[in-house]
Amino acid sequence: MGLISGSVSAGAWQNNLSVGGFSKVHIYTPDGLSSVGQGRALLLVLHGCTQSIDAYKTANLEQAAEAHGMVIAVPDAVNKAGFGCWSYWQGSKSRSAGDYKNLINLANMLSSDNSYQIDPDQVYIAGLSSGAAFANTTACLAPDVFAGMGISAGPSIGTSSSGAIGSCEYADVATRCQQYAGNYSGDLNTQIASIAHGDADTTVDQCYNSQNAEGMADVYGVDALSGSQFIGSGTRTAQEYQWQNGRVAMLWLNGIDHAWSGGQGASGSYINGNGINYAMYLGEFFSNNNARVNRNQVPVVSGLNLAVSGNQIAISGQVSDPDGVVDTLHVQVTSEQGNLYQYSTQAFSNGAFSLTTAALPDALYFVNVNATDDAGGISQTISDSIRLGPPPPDTAPTLSNLQVTVSGQCADITGEVMDSNQNLASVEATFSTGLVVAQINGTQFQVSACDLPGGQQSATITATDTTNLSASQSLSFSVDAGVSADLNAHINAGRLDYTNYANCYLEYSSNSFKLNEVVVTGEQCQWQDNDNSCAGPVQACSGTDDGGNGNHSCATYTTANYYHKVAGRAYSSGNYYHPDYFASGSDDPLSGSTWGNSTLSSLDGETWFNGSCP
Repeated sequence: MGLISGSVSAGAWQNNLSVGGFSKVHIYTPDGLSSVGQGRALLLVLHGCTQSIDAYKTANLEQAAEAHGMVIAVPDAVNKAGFGCWSYWQGSKSRSAGDYKNLINLANMLSSDNSYQIDPDQVYIAGLSSGAAFANTTACLAPDVFAGMGISAGPSIGTSSSGAIGSCEYADVATRCQQYAGNYSGDLNTQIASIAHGDADTTVDQCYNSQNAEGMADVYGVDALSGSQFIGSGTRTAQEYQWQNGRVAMLWLNGIDHAWSGGQGASGSYINGNGINYAMYLGEFFSNNNARVNRNQVPVVSGLNLAVSGNQIAISGQVSDPDGVVDTLHVQVTSEQGNLYQYSTQAFSNGAFSLTTAALPDALYFVNVNATDDAGGISQTISDSIRLGPPPPDTAPTLSNLQVTVSGQCADITGEVMDSNQNLASVEATFSTGLVVAQINGTQFQVSACDLPGGQQSATITATDTTNLSASQSLSFSVDAGVSADLNAHINAGRLDYTNYANCYLEYSSNSFKLNEVVVTGEQCQWQDNDNSCAGPVQACSGTDDGGNGNHSCATYTTANYYHKVAGRAYSSGNYYHPDYFASGSDDPLSGSTWGNSTLSSLDGETWFNGSCP
């Protein structure tokens, strides 16, 4: 299976993706990066028995993802056993077998997809109950892939299914883990493990908590530290025991039954909101103790100053390294015509640097400066511009390389702006919702707007200088707004009818859920949920402009006469055996009696006509 199709939306869930051998994976991508290493971390979270992956969308995983720059993926097991469990007690324990193979593939595929920016040294796996035992087994099979694990209320690896809900089974966790690792056992030397269990769990024996923690400590060859500490606050606390070098930590989750501890506000099947946010704890535990990441702090360049020295540019500023030595300062000078000049220096005096370019022709120049340290860390680049020679006549700014990225009802526009006179005043974008001022960094700008209406949209970007000269460009894009409502509201609005009522009700009951309008063909659309298990009739797409004539958008529905009646678009004569049906408002006769299919259309939602929209 190839890489994921579709764009990655930072700060949002991607639902029911097919990737890594799984047909359904929910993926949350945070806005920021991990505070350590390079890029984002990745945490796979495995569900428990009878538990839907949808439950983890209300488990506060997003908080942990955003706090620790951690992509979170929740796959639905393919080879389930028992009550929808991950089948940790069955089959071969092999990197090439079943869902073990799928999890390794999932981790590797996400790590190799550049859009997620995942640091391969920060890939972790966690789970609840059967998912915990399966996660532990997978981490032992592939310690080269998984730098750490989070095992919550899991039976020990290699135990039987009866040991999960019966009395505790003894397991030589250390020997089994090392055997599973095989030729990859050397990677266990840098792996870490968090083991957790609710102190109110009466489903899976609590003996497994210490058996798993002590077993993994034996794998890693570390000794327990004395004492323990309470973490959390108020009524949401846990008692933490630690082993040497932060390699293993064991938690007793206070007040938690057999459930994933999600913290305040968490809810759902086998999700408990009475304790700490375990995913948040894992994010901190992993980032603090991962022995594989490069913890070097990169240099900092500041106070960039540019000055004209005849036909040269004098460049100076400050550079420092928080935990090492600055090795080289790199300077890139580019003319407005695109000519590139590069310089570097290793001469620093009390954290200051200065250098002068060679003689340059008259032009506007853009200067970018960064630094590397003795460990190879690269600082952020800082930029400024300066002109050599007399300024040109007043000229409007220029815009280039405009791009728009749409995520949900938000649009993000980036591009470049150049002003030969160096008197740029602002860059602004006019969206359908109003004017937004862009953020400018050197020649780059970025501007965003959210809560945009669905359908075809446009934005006009305008760059203006201090003499009121300006340049504008427009971008077009499409927003799929979707609509959230309960089942009855979706039906009353015409997005659903009663044809698929049973499936929708079984999935959502009376809860609110989102439908997206999907183009089926031409101007025909269908309202669907994320996996198309709950969908409405194929009908005319919404959002057609009335052209200023004062009419509402024309709506078209094709379905059985009976469903037209239920939705209020038709009525019947009332004859029990052979009722006649008529369009509401127009009294147009419909053919086929109760189960005959008819197409009805309306410009105002009240008067319906037989046939499609004009």
